[in-house]
Amino acid sequence: MADLWQNAMDHAVAAARRAGQVVREALQDDRKVMTKSSSVDLVTQTDQKVEQLIIQSVREKFPKHRFIGEESVAAGEPCVLTDGPTWIIDPIDGTTNFVHAFPFVAVSIGFSVNKQMEFGVVYSCLEDKMYTAKRGKGAFCNGEPLQVSNQEDIKQSIIATEFGSSRDPEAVDKIFSSLRNILCIPVHGVRGAGTAAINMCLVASGCVEAYYEIGIHVWDVAAGSLIVSEAGGVLMDVEGGEVDLMSRRVVAANSRTIGERIVKQIDSFSPPRDDASSL
Repeated sequence: MADLWQNAMDHAVAAARRAGQVVREALQDDRKVMTKSSSVDLVTQTDQKVEQLIIQSVREKFPKHRFIGEESVAAGEPCVLTDGPTWIIDPIDGTTNFVHAFPFVAVSIGFSVNKQMEFGVVYSCLEDKMYTAKRGKGAFCNGEPLQVSNQEDIKQSIIATEFGSSRDPEAVDKIFSSLRNILCIPVHGVRGAGTAAINMCLVASGCVEAYYEIGIHVWDVAAGSLIVSEAGGVLMDVEGGEVDLMSRRVVAANSRTIGERIVKQIDSFSPPRDDASSL
């Protein structure tokens, strides 16, 4: 099976590069913008085009594999992670960035077997950075090994987060409560690339010490989660337990020490899970 998964990973890297080219070309054209759950939850024809490009190419090569794709789920497909080989795809992670030509846009492809991530590929299209990880084999950016930061003092750290697409006042209050708590530790700063996948790759690269978010989806973090762990980082739930990628809550940190300090500051809540019951 190892050879099969390597073949699948090679295919994912090639598909991500092709998708990245589509994204870069689309930035030169008018981008037709639509909305999903709210006026700030955006989708474009390029999101849909890229997802179909990836799924079609995978189906031709691996016809028995399953898929969880952001746009497929938005169109009504079930979001269920089974034990079968499953491709978890975010065709454009950072759609709002894409719409505004803000230069952090990623294609994210994770691959799971028996509900365990086997490889992850995140392609930062405009930076031309290809992040990859295979279970037990380390994490890389453009072929160079990644290693998380060795900083153990949260007061000397940068933390990444995002504000999500919900504008419900109660959710926004919790987001800002957590942000205030973390800023007042105090930390060196808080950053956000506008894409969960790239934020997680920044943790893996040692650029930031931790990333946390509530409200993300499995396709946002599936690939990035393995890249973080293979770079020596840790993954946790926002309440400190084991992470569940279907729960829409994650803390990714360079160490358990930093991760646990983040957990203590988060004003947590539970959005609907990424599974069939939430659709």
